[in-house]
Amino acid sequence: MRGSSFLSQFASSALRTKPLGKSSDVLRSNSGQGLVRRLGPFDLVLLGIGASIGAGIFVVTGTVARDAGPGVTISFLLAGASCVLNALCYAELASRIPAVVGGAYLYSYTAFNELTAFLVFTHMMLDYHIGAASIARSLASYVINIFELIPSVKDNIPNWVGHGSDDIFGFISINLLAPILLVILTIILCRGVGESTLVNTIMTITKVIIVLVVIIVGAFEVDASNWSPFAPNGFKSMLTGATVAYFAYVGFDAVANSAEESKSPQRDLPIGIIGSLLVCVVLYIGVCLVITGMVPYNLLGEDAPLAEAFKSKGLNFVSVLISIGAIAGLTTTLLVGLYVQSRLYLGLGRDGLLPAVFAKVHPTRHTPVYSQIWVGIVAFILAGLLNVSVLSHILSVGSLAGYSVVAACVMKLRWDDSQVSKRTEGIMCITVIACCGFVAGILYRYCVSSLVYIFLVLPVAIAIFAAAALQFRQVYRDLPGFSCPWVPIVPAVCIFFNIFLFAQLHYEAWVRFVVLSIVAVFVYAFYGQYNANPASDDIIYYHRVPEAVAE
Repeated sequence: MRGSSFLSQFASSALRTKPLGKSSDVLRSNSGQGLVRRLGPFDLVLLGIGASIGAGIFVVTGTVARDAGPGVTISFLLAGASCVLNALCYAELASRIPAVVGGAYLYSYTAFNELTAFLVFTHMMLDYHIGAASIARSLASYVINIFELIPSVKDNIPNWVGHGSDDIFGFISINLLAPILLVILTIILCRGVGESTLVNTIMTITKVIIVLVVIIVGAFEVDASNWSPFAPNGFKSMLTGATVAYFAYVGFDAVANSAEESKSPQRDLPIGIIGSLLVCVVLYIGVCLVITGMVPYNLLGEDAPLAEAFKSKGLNFVSVLISIGAIAGLTTTLLVGLYVQSRLYLGLGRDGLLPAVFAKVHPTRHTPVYSQIWVGIVAFILAGLLNVSVLSHILSVGSLAGYSVVAACVMKLRWDDSQVSKRTEGIMCITVIACCGFVAGILYRYCVSSLVYIFLVLPVAIAIFAAAALQFRQVYRDLPGFSCPWVPIVPAVCIFFNIFLFAQLHYEAWVRFVVLSIVAVFVYAFYGQYNANPASDDIIYYHRVPEAVAE
């Protein structure tokens, strides 16, 4: 009897949603715990660029080019186009629900239910924690490389200072500098959004200028004959390259988590999300054209392909610029990553899914200091003691899952709520599209025969049929604010391709997804469901267009 009562309460709690408040105010807080709105559209664009472009622009482009050849340009173009579709989904939801922090967690809480939101948070947060530690160690290594340009210092710095000591027990690796850098960035973030925005602006502008210099200088060294053949290994190599390049764009969603600090979120968030991504696409394609035009693709180096390409032309000063650009890129990526994590913890603290201490905001600095310090501590421990690179193959699960849920949220929030049976049918169609994406990804990955393309037709055809059912069986409302075009086709394509990419990840990433989901359900069952308060009046109201305008 007690067991059935527990399950009944669990089901009831898990299916709760966060209601949109009826107040037209963007944000209210009876306790004075709100953040300060200081970010304009330019700040948000720089925030997105800072999150997306790290040192990878100088490395990943060359790595993909070694397999795809000059066709790497198409790889990054395809990946960028896919991310733009995801960005359109994010932009619509950011325009509809722009009042507070939360991003994908908040959108899934509003559109689906409490348990889905908690699962999205859990998976994205693990990605953020491991990613921040990995970036901190990479940043420390690049800083040491700069110091080693001094002849008296070279070869005199122990590995444990910045590059990481030899592994102990296969996963413990001491790094002294990475935690120090994390402490500095955490202090900057705790001081206020003004200070952190200034650092991000300076660093992001610096790295964008360096990337532009690299493109312009490299353009004078391009030999057009290196672009032929354009796709030496065929279209499949370009498509495989696109699956790798896709993750180079991940980060634009950070803008959605700055909603509560945006001056005019309904107008500026879509600008920040889409604008930053478009800038990233242009920069990546520019670097791809330069690197494949300067050196034949099969002669590109493995570790630092772009730097080696310039050294081969006698342009050693550009290699130094690339190192500086890498430091600036990693700094902004790490800074924005820590910023986003703290805002997500703030959102869950407010909703009661985490202890209330995470919801506290400093009365004068207007930053979630406890959340920020906690995020810094986790990254400090991981970066200082562990060789987190061994965990790199389980990353990106959270991003792909979050992007897919956001795309589903766009459709769900557009449906006519009065038709319950069709709503259930719609959720089933979304699930079918996701499953077809995974099956197609598995077939593409493991089937080496040319017959694979015949087998691929089946899951693709089923997904198209499900998308058609979403198009013609559901009633979609026109909403004020920014709207994603071609709903439900664009969100359906996003879900299919995101899960297709999920199938390309290491099998341990799939295991991580299942295990972490089970752990998250247990945490929610024994803590979250009893403490959650999705409609707390003393915390927050969400922006909503007045009824007269909506009509």
